[in-house]
Amino acid sequence: MITMEKSFSNKWKSSAQPRKQRKYQYNAPLHLRGKFLHAHLSKELRTKYKCRSVRIRRGDKVKVLRGRFKGQTGKVDRVNLGRGSLFIQKMEVIKKDGTKRTVGINPSNVLIQDLDLSDKRRVASLERGIKNG
Repeated sequence: MITMEKSFSNKWKSSAQPRKQRKYQYNAPLHLRGKFLHAHLSKELRTKYKCRSVRIRRGDKVKVLRGRFKGQTGKVDRVNLGRGSLFIQKMEVIKKDGTKRTVGINPSNVLIQDLDLSDKRRVASLERGIKNG
């Protein structure tokens, strides 16, 4: 019996066709999916770290720019690599049965207001950006 596995090719990235772009994102392995989770930094952070965007992590403070929760700020509760979405505290929807559920938000729709600097490797990579900038 032959099993069909997800096939992945970097060649899709060079295509301008939307269907191939979607296929690239859908079939991308986890070590590349993290690159889809970058978000823009606020103006203050951009001048401080001399970079435009950074990967979102749990603990970062973000402001939502699009959608139902536009204008609200909150802390990132968790990040889902598989779905490519992040979940922010207090941004919940009430389901029909009355339970609350956090809503997944696309990283392109948020602006990072404050970074979680508890990780030494993240701080080191941000400082490398300062030296190179």
